[in-house]
Amino acid sequence: MISGLFKRASRLLRKEPFRSLVRWFLIGVASLWLLAVLMLAAARWIDPPTTAVHMQRRVQSWIHRTPYRKRYQFVPLSRISPNLQHAVIAAEDGRFYQHHGFDWEAIQLAAEENLEGGRIRGGSTISQQLVKNLFFGTRRSFFRKGAEFALVPVAELILGKQRILELYLNLVEWGPGVYGAEAACRYWYRSSARYVGRDPAARLAAILPSPRRRNPERMNRYTGIILRRMALMGW
Repeated sequence: MISGLFKRASRLLRKEPFRSLVRWFLIGVASLWLLAVLMLAAARWIDPPTTAVHMQRRVQSWIHRTPYRKRYQFVPLSRISPNLQHAVIAAEDGRFYQHHGFDWEAIQLAAEENLEGGRIRGGSTISQQLVKNLFFGTRRSFFRKGAEFALVPVAELILGKQRILELYLNLVEWGPGVYGAEAACRYWYRSSARYVGRDPAARLAAILPSPRRRNPERMNRYTGIILRRMALMGW
């Protein structure tokens, strides 16, 4: 009997550190989620001075000892040409105003294409990309996808579509060290985001999937596709 009690107590002692570890892990995850929610709430009124992607590129430049100059100027949505707004939506998230953070149709299509061995494509919405840019950088992981799933509905609820679009257009990477619509227009076309035309807007939208490797003036085919999408959407 004493031997049995000793064995039971020994099993409980072995389980206790594991339970404590799980408990602290869950507390840590919940704390990080709450911090991210508070940052999203602040982003409703405060323009973010930086993002995870901005910091990631800075660190990469230090590691590889390469020159780095950050170009970033936040401007209101009213100072970004509707041409550029429409081009980005047509290129990145055609159902932006219809979904609530996740475009399940696009996700299904992307999964089917990948299973069939076609070109790998994503089904991420503008809302998902904003959350990724703000908090996680460009690295892919299951943890990031899980965190996105938990934060995107919060972003949709707290920020609303117009603020999400405004933040995305101002924070997204648009070239080496180039962040946001204003910096992108000045870097690529020596113009303000307020006055960018349809064709340059479509060309800028065309480089978003790989902004550090693409040049808008070489994106003729994809630019034509984006312009046709814009026309079909009534823009």
